[in-house]
Amino acid sequence: MSRKASLLRELISKSAVMMPGVPNASMARQVEQAGFDAVYLSGAGMINSTAGMPDIGLLDREEVVRLAGYVAHAVRIPAIVDADTGFGEGDEVATTIRDLENCGLAGCHIEDQEFPKRCGHLAGKTIVDLKTMTARIKAAVAARRDKDFLIIARTDARAVEGFDRAVDRAGEYLAAGADAIFPEALQSPKEFRDFAKEIDLPLMANMTEFGKSPLLTFRQLADFGYRMIIFPQSAFRISMKAADKFFKELKKAGTQSDWLDRMQTRQELYNLLDYDPAAEEWKGFRD
Repeated sequence: MSRKASLLRELISKSAVMMPGVPNASMARQVEQAGFDAVYLSGAGMINSTAGMPDIGLLDREEVVRLAGYVAHAVRIPAIVDADTGFGEGDEVATTIRDLENCGLAGCHIEDQEFPKRCGHLAGKTIVDLKTMTARIKAAVAARRDKDFLIIARTDARAVEGFDRAVDRAGEYLAAGADAIFPEALQSPKEFRDFAKEIDLPLMANMTEFGKSPLLTFRQLADFGYRMIIFPQSAFRISMKAADKFFKELKKAGTQSDWLDRMQTRQELYNLLDYDPAAEEWKGFRD
């Protein structure tokens, strides 16, 4: 049984949980250091940062499991990962769940898009039929060995079939055994509120920037009834913007001296990584 999975269930049973998104394990350690109770591993963050490619399902299961495992083992807090469409159907979904359990994740979400998927806030998405998605959920639920491992069903139906159909699908996904629902790309505060009125089990809200959803506050969403609020790309976007500015100034000035007060120091990095160069052994992972 996973202590982290049971901890996450306990957390969301009591209140809403804020989950900053990260693309890697070092940033996950920063989330933990800042005092957050859980962390989210963004699919877009993984592919954007590791491969320099867009979020269109280009990472395979082995790559996602490896990257997610680094995050899960780097922190003591629970981590949830974006598992895209489950990397197949039937036995492939089952393998995905078991692999993510084995590498220490507390849960994942699987969506109802067709493969190859698209970013949830872009046009041109297509979704599978209800039978296919409910089969994905049933395969995921049957495959898990830890009853606390959280299986979240994401629906992209709002942009394809409309709000009412997204609610209907969510109800079917819960009936199929999903532990929580992630309605992607809702388009107004009213939609977030009304969706929460219709669905009784835990809900995930995505507060990604520059997309179709309004940027509501954690408190607003918690008051509506959402239990997991993710900020998947915020830190990545900030770090990329800062790096872009730095590279331009480095090219112009030929020195990084003016940026030293904006850098994480060597010692701060070592502290974050639990590394003491004078010690004989590194403290290692945090499971």
